[in-house]
Amino acid sequence: MAIVDDIFKDNLLQILSQDWEIDNRSKWNDGTPVMTKRVFGVVNRYDLSKEFPIQTLRKQNIESCFKEISWIYQQRSTYVDDLGLNIWNNWTDDKGSIGRGYGYQVGKDVFGSATQIHYVLNEIKENPTSRRLIVEMWNVDDLDEMNLVPCAHHIQFNIKNGKLNAILKQRSGDFVTANNFNVVEYSLLLHMVARHTGYKVGELIHVIGDMHIYNKHEEQAYDLLNRTPKPAPKLIIDETVNNFFDFKAEHFKLENYEYNKPQLEIEVAI
Repeated sequence: MAIVDDIFKDNLLQILSQDWEIDNRSKWNDGTPVMTKRVFGVVNRYDLSKEFPIQTLRKQNIESCFKEISWIYQQRSTYVDDLGLNIWNNWTDDKGSIGRGYGYQVGKDVFGSATQIHYVLNEIKENPTSRRLIVEMWNVDDLDEMNLVPCAHHIQFNIKNGKLNAILKQRSGDFVTANNFNVVEYSLLLHMVARHTGYKVGELIHVIGDMHIYNKHEEQAYDLLNRTPKPAPKLIIDETVNNFFDFKAEHFKLENYEYNKPQLEIEVAI
């Protein structure tokens, strides 16, 4: 069965064992109070050489996951029209932008490279033992100019034993809504960088600061816990694509992807 589902269930049980707390920042559309159960300081490890960590407890849309990675790291855009998803619509300004978040930060030059992602891609090839293979989106100088500060904000790459590994640091994790979405999208990013630089994939290490569920997600949480994991699918990547910036959603396919139904309706706290 899919290891990612076991990790998900273990995390979820840990969260559900906590007490409910008032959340003073978020709100529901109907005006009712937002409560959270949360755990601080979680580390999950996914060996991408053994399994592509997409959930089978429910369907995860790999194309949507790719779209956000492309928006941030390929397009380096802050405009939701470029994203093609509705996930950030509640945080856009009158120009349709989320402000100086995500793609804006990745697009900044560093150490003479045009952008942070260009720096990482070049440095992996030129200096693979570097401990500076980092993309950072938590920029204190620009926080006031962000409509939503980044949740997943830091990624560090590492080469060891011929494999490319990465640590993803996430300050806040809305667990039922987006945990596996984040895992899948950064697994895709790791595969893309590995293909571009000529390495095999290794581990994605996901570090979550505040891992939580909201009170309106409790029913869905227990639903997911009661579902039976299915075998992990195989990720197929178009062998003709080797350049990071050439990847498109159609270059990634899942073979033998089985998942539980029905899909869950989840309201997002804003």
